[in-house]
Amino acid sequence: MKRYLLKAGVLTCLTLGLFYDEASAGSTLASKCEAYGEIQPNQNPSFQHVNCLLTNAALKADIPPEVVKAVVTQENGGWKQFDANGKPVISDDGGIGLMQVTNQPQYDQQKLQNDISYNIEAGIEILNGMYKRTDLPKIKGANKQVIENWYFPVMAYNGIKPVNSPLVQLTGAKNQNAYQEKVFHHIEEDSFSGATLLGKFPFKTADFEYDPTSNKNIDFKTIAYSLTDEIHPSAYFFKKGDKVVVTENNANLRLKPSTLSTSQTKLKENTTLIINGTFKYDLSATSQNQFVWYPVQTADKKLTGYISSAYITKKIDKPSVNTIDDNDTYLSGKAAANAIVEIKRNNKKFKSAKANANGNFKVKIGVQKAGTSLTVTFKNEFNATSPATTVTVVDKTPPAKPTISTIKKTTKTVTGKTEAYATIQLKVKQKVIGSKKADKSGKYTIKITPQKSGTTVTATATDKAGNKSKPATKTVQ
Repeated sequence: MKRYLLKAGVLTCLTLGLFYDEASAGSTLASKCEAYGEIQPNQNPSFQHVNCLLTNAALKADIPPEVVKAVVTQENGGWKQFDANGKPVISDDGGIGLMQVTNQPQYDQQKLQNDISYNIEAGIEILNGMYKRTDLPKIKGANKQVIENWYFPVMAYNGIKPVNSPLVQLTGAKNQNAYQEKVFHHIEEDSFSGATLLGKFPFKTADFEYDPTSNKNIDFKTIAYSLTDEIHPSAYFFKKGDKVVVTENNANLRLKPSTLSTSQTKLKENTTLIINGTFKYDLSATSQNQFVWYPVQTADKKLTGYISSAYITKKIDKPSVNTIDDNDTYLSGKAAANAIVEIKRNNKKFKSAKANANGNFKVKIGVQKAGTSLTVTFKNEFNATSPATTVTVVDKTPPAKPTISTIKKTTKTVTGKTEAYATIQLKVKQKVIGSKKADKSGKYTIKITPQKSGTTVTATATDKAGNKSKPATKTVQ
């Protein structure tokens, strides 16, 4: 696609000095992937060799490799630096090589054509420069490792022109033909499983001011966005010992890092895995897989293997919730720092609050009936929802004093009423003379041995939770 000359001054500091000296840039990057052999002049490395080069250059710049690979796919679908005749790939508009670097005279034009490592570093440095621009919108609170935060830098890599406006100004419809929309579609297709969708920006036409008949840059009126959709940090920054979960049902845990390898088991969605080491590239050098493979083990340590980075995300622990009873007016517990805590009551939305910097939360909920089910989740800094913790309101309220029917010296059956299903115990002094569980209406009937006139009979009710009532008494007539 046509890429437009960047504004004067934007690239004054971009001379491949961002990472290391120009003279060593290519050799340093190549050394990261030396397992694939030396890069031969005028020959395209294998697909996985290029995958390695792109991944390492992106990580060096702290850019999600998913973003870099999608840009290359959009710019150069075959991931080729050279054509079939060994000549550098140069587009009609002058875009050079793998990264299709266009109109960038500050770079060595011959090296852009003939040195794939140099071409990659130049393209990534330009992309990184787009991220540093202060005239482009960002996501509030998101850092460089969040893929969605690269939406506008990716746009700028091609040009912040009306053709790339996220919305069609006239209709307000999403501009599916915008460069960055195509790039982000590649990310969803090539770096994630089919179930994963990137978060969407809440765009309005008023966010972008431009003349659709002009080639002048878009003027961005909204410079910061808050997304409610889940946003996605790169899957390339996991370390040994990190806990992740599977994002899709029936994901393959393979014996080796390749889709050609045997699958030793199918993993259920949300299965917890532990990262065992650094990621690997596909064993098949010609494989078209852009993702990488992580060595993992199951949480019970019974299985080990490799799983695609496309099928895992960082594990979020359940919130811890303190016990609550039917006298409490607050629900408290712990979640992630500054997380939004959401509470459902009997599966219906009820309350929400924000945890503090230590993750502690306390929500006023009022007195709740014993047996009420409260389900607690939270959303972390990426708007990802945690697994749920459910607590049941504990019964700590004792039954009222039970009623007792008249007792005469000839009485053999005592009746009365109490809380439903509570157990009634009749005593004379410390001796139990009868006990019975009340029915669903709270009615009870207890057979006793006739007692002497003037004897005091004491009745207490104990509910299912073990709460005991105050005693009720009746004097035998």
